[in-house]
Amino acid sequence: MDNRPIGIFDSGTGGLTSVRQLTAEAPEESFVFFGDTIRAPYGGRSPEEIRFLSRRNARFLRSRDVKAIIVSCNTSTANAMAELKADNRDIPIVGTVEPTAEEAVRRSVTGRIGVMATEATVRSGLYERTILALRPDAVVVSRSCPKLVPLVETGHTAPEDPALKAALEEDMAPLREAGVDTVVLGCTHYPLISEAILAALGYPAELVDSGAACVGRVLEALKARDALAAPGSARAERYFCSGRKNEFLSVAGSFLGRSIDGDTAEVDIEGI
Repeated sequence: MDNRPIGIFDSGTGGLTSVRQLTAEAPEESFVFFGDTIRAPYGGRSPEEIRFLSRRNARFLRSRDVKAIIVSCNTSTANAMAELKADNRDIPIVGTVEPTAEEAVRRSVTGRIGVMATEATVRSGLYERTILALRPDAVVVSRSCPKLVPLVETGHTAPEDPALKAALEEDMAPLREAGVDTVVLGCTHYPLISEAILAALGYPAELVDSGAACVGRVLEALKARDALAAPGSARAERYFCSGRKNEFLSVAGSFLGRSIDGDTAEVDIEGI
């Protein structure tokens, strides 16, 4: 048994999807969440920048004595996992892409799978390669959605929000035209707007939450190490963001259904 916390990081608030899944699946597990809100989004940055920022985020979590890390950021997963794993060989470190692709292939009936993601994630081609390796006859339609993360980060999450509706109408058009039956939400911000995504798609489809998919994988890794929290442990949770704390708290409160103000601190990780 190991009652140390699990670390979770994202470029902003999207990783709260992993927080919500973790508290549902393993309510006794403590965790530390870090959102690099001042530098979000990562999707338009170069691979070199993404690797630098991702490694620094992981170092910050390691400074909090975490027993595992969830990389709840598809952009970091697609561009920095090799470096993150090399830096953290002594603890489990799990990204979003592989478990999410597996879940999408499992759920899709027709094999027509849409991928919504940031520019950097789409550019990496990792989702498409991973899905096709699992199901060679799949048709994968990827769409870069650069407008969505800034909208979510500034609180535009309501399905009726005009700016969100306009962005999604454009983003969902190629997926709708391809007739996808499953959509990978290839950015952990996107589940916060899942209702609006389905409305823009215009017909029922499976939505695969990448932030949730990786939680099961890290719990499996901890179980294999006998490193889950002791049964009946009281969960401790701590949230950190690199800036725009009020916006972070607003989105987090809406998504988690509770205030986390007393558990949240703004932190400067420049020197880490």
